[in-house]
Formats: sequence, C-alpha cells, structure tokens
Amino acid sequence: MAATLVVAAVLIAGAVGFFQVLRTSVSAASERAATIRSEELADRIEAEGSGVVTGLDDEIVQIVAADGRVVAASEEAEGEGVPLSDDPIVAPIDDDPVLFVSEDLDDDLVLVVGVPIDDDTETLGTVALLLAIAVPLILGLVAATTWFVVGRALRPVARIQAQVAGITADRLEQRVPVPDSGDEIAALAVTMNGMLDRLDASAQAQRRFISDASHELRSPLSTIRQHAELAQTHPQAMSMADLAEVVHDEGLRMQGLVDALLLLARLDEAPATSGRPVDLDDLALAEATRLRAAGHQVDAAGVGAARVQGDPRLLAQLVRNLADNAARHARGRIAISVEQHGSHATLTVEDDGDGVPVADRDRVFDRFVRLDEARARDDGGAGLGLAIVRGIATSSRGDVTLDESRWGGARFTVTLPAAS
Repeated sequence: MAATLVVAAVLIAGAVGFFQVLRTSVSAASERAATIRSEELADRIEAEGSGVVTGLDDEIVQIVAADGRVVAASEEAEGEGVPLSDDPIVAPIDDDPVLFVSEDLDDDLVLVVGVPIDDDTETLGTVALLLAIAVPLILGLVAATTWFVVGRALRPVARIQAQVAGITADRLEQRVPVPDSGDEIAALAVTMNGMLDRLDASAQAQRRFISDASHELRSPLSTIRQHAELAQTHPQAMSMADLAEVVHDEGLRMQGLVDALLLLARLDEAPATSGRPVDLDDLALAEATRLRAAGHQVDAAGVGAARVQGDPRLLAQLVRNLADNAARHARGRIAISVEQHGSHATLTVEDDGDGVPVADRDRVFDRFVRLDEARARDDGGAGLGLAIVRGIATSSRGDVTLDESRWGGARFTVTLPAAS
C-alpha cells in the first residue's frame, strides 16, 4: 500500500510538472511567433506606410496613436478594441483567446499584432485530458501489478509464519519450508531453520542436563534413605556412627554436585570479564605440591613465569580440576607446565593414563559425561569437572583443548590472555 501511494505521488507530480513545462513551452513559442510577425510588419510599415495593415487578411493588426485613436486596422481588427501593453497579453476576440504583442513605430504610433492561440489552448486541453485518463490507468496497473507480485512473493512468508506459529517448546523438531526461489525469502527460511536447530539442541541439552542432575542428586539421597531405613528397622545392624558417616559422605557428595551446578549456571549467565592479573605459575605450583603430598609423582619443571587476566578463584578451580582429573587417571606420572608467549599464556596438564579416544575428546567437556562410569562413581565424580574447566576458560576469554600426552595419556592445554 505504501509503495502504491509513493508511485501515485510521483506520477501526479510528474504529470503536473510535464503539463506546466508543456504550457510554458507552447506559450513561449506563440510569443516568439507573434514578436517575429510584429517586427516584420513594423519594417514593412516603415518602408511602405500604414496601408500595409489595411491590406492584411485573416490577421488581427492595428496601428494605434498615443491618444488611443486607431490609425489603421486590418479587416479582422476593425471595430475591435485591442489592449495596449509593453508585455505580451492574452485577451478574447469573438470569445477566442488571442495573444497580443506591441511594437513601437515612428510618430508615437504603436503596432499591435494579435495571434490566435485557440489551437494552443486546444492542444493543452487535449494533453490535460490524456494525463487525467492515463495517470489513473497507470496507477491502477501499478497497484494491480504490485498486489500480484508482492502477494506472490510474500506467499512463502505466510507459509513460514503459519509453520512458526505452530512450533511450540515440545515441537522444536519441526522446520519451516524452504522455497526453491533461492532469494532472500529462501535465505530467511534457512536462517530460521538454523535458529530452530540451535533452539532444539539447546532444549535437548537442557532436558539431558535436568535428567542427569536429577539422577546424580537422587543417588546420594537414595543411599542416605536406605541406610536410615536400615538403621531404623534393624538398629543392631547399623550403629549411629556408621549412619552418620554415610550421611556425611553422601552429604559432601551432594554439596560438591550442587556447588558445581551453581558454578556452571553462574558461568553460563555471567559475561566474560577482564578480571585482574593472576600468577598462573603460582597456581600450578600449588597444585603440584598438593598432588605430591597425596603421593603422586608430579613433574613441574616446565612451570615458568606467566601472568594472566582473570578471576583468581575461578582460575584456581580450573587448575585444580585438571590436576584432580590427571591424578584420577594417571598410572604414575603427571606433568604440569606453564608458558607465556606474547599476549597469551598456556597451562598444560598431562598424565600417563589410558588417554581419551579421538572421537570423545570434545565430548568429555560436556556436562555429566564420564567415559569410565564405574571409576567415576567410585571417586564421587559427577562428570562436571571438565565442563567447569571449559566454562571457566571461556568466561576468561580463553580456550581448552585435549590431545595425547607424551606417554600416551591425556594432555589438556588451556590458553588464556596474558595480563597487560
């Protein structure tokens, strides 16, 4: 509708402008013709006298004295009052429009020549009529064409709109139809399907997350309940000290799981911040000392000075999670190294364990993923440690990768921006 109004305004303005230009051009042509004729007659009158005027046929010509007296007149101008003016002027003669021009003669006489312009008026009227008929016809044609073309072009949009209106949270697997036109509407449909793919993947991940979290929380609760029921039903089979130990251990397990979930939620919601300078080598050496105290063989010779930008508490959690993961899977050797190269610093933690298959090296960073299910549950792990590592690295504007260590185990490499 708006496009049609714009076209209408342009057509009307163009028609009015064209008519004005045409009328000006026609009037100018008539004035030039009358002026040329008056100059020719003035020359003849000066050469032959005023009798030239009386011998003219089919022309409106008069010689007028200064007092308004008509000295000579052509047959067509006899008895007619013609206007005197220095500028061309239009006046009616026998109800027909005539253009009059004046030319000064000797002895204070004025030559007045009239040129009929009824043909010009008729021409302009015909043009105005044609414009009055053509403009509405063109507007109608443009409106019909616009309605047809736009309607045909927007028909796929209507189908997309109808399809999207029927997509709900439990029907995210549906997709909008992609037309074969290959135009912007097809690109819109492809983009919308991509958005639906991401929403579907996010919804599925959220459902898996809720299911896994519920399962992990149900396990310690079930253990506490079973032991409490056993102590209640058979007091002689379990002492209060044994029950307290079970409740304490399972409570710690639940607390660790809840803390990890809260940390992951905070990492998902909080934008990346610049933090403050943190000595990454100090964090790495502290973890190496802790693992040695627990009886692990740790090589920290590759730890060099490096200062990164981030949250000290979160970065300490990142290093600890990688150290605990290496200690859990190592057979006997663990290596921790820190290096700084220009604007980035790298932390590497590797072990001599069984390693991670290539197909699973990206999946291990997902939440609740445990490649060694039995051992992870025995250790109290919920498959969130490496997910937290990636979340912290991402929130610190860094990255973490996994490949094979020098001993065939796993090697985690964290890249973080160095402090300026």
